[in-house]
Amino acid sequence: MNTESRAVSLHERLVRTPSHDDVTEVRNLLLEEVEGAHLVDSGCVVAERGSGSPHVVLNTHMDTVTPHVAFERDGDVVRGRGACDAKASLAAMAASFEAAEVDCTLELVVSPDEETTSEGLHRYLGDFDEGHPGDFAVVGEPTELDVCTAARGRFEVEVGFQGEAAHAASGGGVNAVSCAAEAVLRLEDLPPLYDDLLGESSLTVTRLAGGGAGNQVPAEASLFIDRRSVPPETAEEFRGTVVDVLEGLDCEVNVELSSRPTPFLEAFRTPEDDSYVQGLLEAAVAEGVESEVRAFGAATEASYLAQDMPVAVFGPGAIDDGEPVAHAEREYVDLTEVEAATRVLELFLGSL
Repeated sequence: MNTESRAVSLHERLVRTPSHDDVTEVRNLLLEEVEGAHLVDSGCVVAERGSGSPHVVLNTHMDTVTPHVAFERDGDVVRGRGACDAKASLAAMAASFEAAEVDCTLELVVSPDEETTSEGLHRYLGDFDEGHPGDFAVVGEPTELDVCTAARGRFEVEVGFQGEAAHAASGGGVNAVSCAAEAVLRLEDLPPLYDDLLGESSLTVTRLAGGGAGNQVPAEASLFIDRRSVPPETAEEFRGTVVDVLEGLDCEVNVELSSRPTPFLEAFRTPEDDSYVQGLLEAAVAEGVESEVRAFGAATEASYLAQDMPVAVFGPGAIDDGEPVAHAEREYVDLTEVEAATRVLELFLGSL
């Protein structure tokens, strides 16, 4: 079986194996199928080949969003949950990992929970006392075979408003819902930050709650903010920005980052002229792929890897094609892209 056929065969088995609620079955498939694969304490499946410099990491994830969508194939088009996000990348990476003639250290790291809390990869990277020793990472996500060198981050902030209850007819009290409404107006007027590759940051109030009895001035209200960040903004810096914007409201205001077991995925950007980025792009061109350097459209675990090494996001499939693809009921991938991604990665790895 050649490398491309290996990728297509593995892709079918991966998409047929549900991993939306529990990754056990697909994890066991990887442990059985991928040369040298083993399970580490964080839940990642890891395999290594070669030795010496450079040390290159191939990373993607085995989990998918819900609900499961069954495998279907029509010619070169495969439909099903995970078809592009990210089992297409996983199949291509596993096949090229096994086949590439390498004169370097090659590491395949498959995350168990990228779609939720990213604890697996975060814990795995945290086991390296002085940071992961990698020189470059390729993160597999549906990029339509473009080489993506940047992505916006994602933060979530919760804001609580404490007013003073009163009878609605009294004209007294401090209305927490009114404070929240004023807060929304102020937040929506906040100027975006800008990056020349990623474009503007965004801020969206995604939830608003407050009030109780219909004849009572509400004493409490809350709102939630989704922030898509650009470098160099951190989660804590954004929280501070919200604190400053909401200063002077009639209510007591409490601003906190939403609770999660791992750090928020911050924006990252790798220089376009990085030698590994250029090597990956050259491999794509050599394989006849019309690839370009651009930003990736979603937050990704590349954020964690980028703290230790340059990163590019690359893989078959699309987030959308004018309509939603990844995470949608119509999720699909063209197998010619899976095969092309496999060839590109094998050529790139063999050139190091």
